[in-house]
Amino acid sequence: MLSRKFVILGLVGCLSGGALIYRLAAPDPATTLPLESVESGFPAEASDAAAPARRSAAAPHGLSPATVSDSGPEAQLTSIFKEIEANHLSNALQQTEALLRQHPNYRLANLIKGDLLLARTQQIQTFGALNGAPADKVADLRAEAIVRLKGYREKPEANFVPRYLLQMQPDQRYAIVVDTKRSRLYLYENDKAHGGRPRFVADYYVTHGKLGAEKLAEGDKKTPVGVYHVTANLPRQKLADLYGSGAFPINYPNELDKQQGRKGSGIWLHGTPSNTFARPPRASDGCVVLTNQDLDAIAKNLQVGLTPVIISNSVEWLSLDDWARERDELNKTINSWRSDWESRDSERYMRHYSKRFKSGDQDYDQFAAQKKQVNASKEWIKIKTDNLSVFRNPGKEEVVVVTFDQDYRSNNLNNQMKKRQYWLRENGKWKIIYEGTA
Repeated sequence: MLSRKFVILGLVGCLSGGALIYRLAAPDPATTLPLESVESGFPAEASDAAAPARRSAAAPHGLSPATVSDSGPEAQLTSIFKEIEANHLSNALQQTEALLRQHPNYRLANLIKGDLLLARTQQIQTFGALNGAPADKVADLRAEAIVRLKGYREKPEANFVPRYLLQMQPDQRYAIVVDTKRSRLYLYENDKAHGGRPRFVADYYVTHGKLGAEKLAEGDKKTPVGVYHVTANLPRQKLADLYGSGAFPINYPNELDKQQGRKGSGIWLHGTPSNTFARPPRASDGCVVLTNQDLDAIAKNLQVGLTPVIISNSVEWLSLDDWARERDELNKTINSWRSDWESRDSERYMRHYSKRFKSGDQDYDQFAAQKKQVNASKEWIKIKTDNLSVFRNPGKEEVVVVTFDQDYRSNNLNNQMKKRQYWLRENGKWKIIYEGTA
């Protein structure tokens, strides 16, 4: 038995300054762990699949080793760190081992377990103190711990919604909003019982591009920022192991990306390799990566061709009152555009279009000339818009993405199409900068 023992008393500044530091104190005999051998080096990853979870509410002390939280790893990590801060190391170790039984290949939990064991034999001054642990891998795990704890503690308020989800069309059941700064994915339901208001369902830790967000070019290892939609559902059987339990490609580059010269392809939501529970916050080549269990949880809610995936550097939140005002303003603007088209007054109609307008090979002047010629041949025009969705685009410019089913009727032509427009606020007024088939 060692004559001197040290225990971890707490975490200092784990949510400020980007540091995760252990503070030492004299041991409490009631909570000091029995001495066991501690292997040097980085904790090895288990390669076997995660065992099914046994879920129940975690007790503050004396958690059964076979019991885990029902709120995911963040709740379990928070409980573990609280036990460490309270100097209840036996409880912390039990909870860590319970987490590892649920996810044997969870690197972060392995590292915490190693620190807890090592703390009985020497002073621990920092997170990931195992002798010989690779500094880059420890830094990755420290970053994961910080963003997971922040995400768990800083949930969105019930009376606030992401600014981007102004209106979902009736058959869009859910929407996804990704915050790259927080490494967090939020799932919202289209609450049709309350007028299509977004209702928070769940949130998940995610990995994104190694070099951050705002993708510009092929191979820049960045995640795009914008409004996208799920375009396919690729099952595990058709994928390499890198993509885990499945993948959902999104339509990057979208029309706005192409108009602004952004390039690249192959941006997916996907899972993790079979021997990896979670990847560091910045570890992908641009994709948004979830744990396999989290991807499986949201997969049943994703609709190919319908589910919006909005990726932001940092999510903006609106009160429900402000959200309703913004939605009403845009709906009135869209309705005014429709009414002015029906008037066959080309000057009134073109006031809704920006001089920056571009669609295919047409610029503003070419589009205006065509519309003037077409309107001159009409005796009457009726426009009906159904299944309207309105999503604000993240970014410096105020842009919204509007999609709807258009039913066009006139004295000499009937036409139906799914249309998408991009509206930009210029000098306080909304103007269309792109229009085409969705």
